[in-house]
Amino acid sequence: MSVHLVHTAQVHCATFDHLRDLIAPGVEVFHHVFEPWLERARSGQDDGLEAEIGDYLRQLDGPVLCTCSTIGPMAEATGALRIDWPLMQAAAKVDGCVLLVYCLDSTSESSRALLQRALDEVGSDQAIICLSLSQRWPLFEAGQTDDFAAAIAQDVQDNLDADHDIKVVVLAQASMAAAADKLEHVNLPVLSSPKLALEAVLSSDGVKAG
Repeated sequence: MSVHLVHTAQVHCATFDHLRDLIAPGVEVFHHVFEPWLERARSGQDDGLEAEIGDYLRQLDGPVLCTCSTIGPMAEATGALRIDWPLMQAAAKVDGCVLLVYCLDSTSESSRALLQRALDEVGSDQAIICLSLSQRWPLFEAGQTDDFAAAIAQDVQDNLDADHDIKVVVLAQASMAAAADKLEHVNLPVLSSPKLALEAVLSSDGVKAG
């Protein structure tokens, strides 16, 4: 079996190769990296981007996982699995308030809408609290991934200390996954997307949301 992973950051290749080795070492993974797609999507002014993404993804033979939350809705339109869909499905199974954390404001609307879709699918009316940590994104862009994860973890911890109604934390972007390891001490689920998404795309459930 082979699977195609579409990224907007080169760093994700190593992350998913490592996960593949742990989950399904016999699976062949093809990485497709298009860093300009993220900036074009963030600009909100590129009318040709969705068509370009669609044209490229339709040429790929086999399951496709889009690892970028920002371009996820455009990739989903072609039948690709959005990296955050299995994540939101997992969060919807937890009873209680969700803290939805993101570091790119360009993902906020699509991430919240996808979480709401997952909640509606299971008939849940649990509350969503959105936490923007856009001030931390420059650390990731500078390659300071350890500092990036530590800063996210501290910000999440501060919010958990201030709001005891939160029952599950959702780290909305793949780049934020390392922060979950730094929050293992908290007594509630802290969910990130890479492992859940790779498991999903390798299974019969690896289909687009909805």
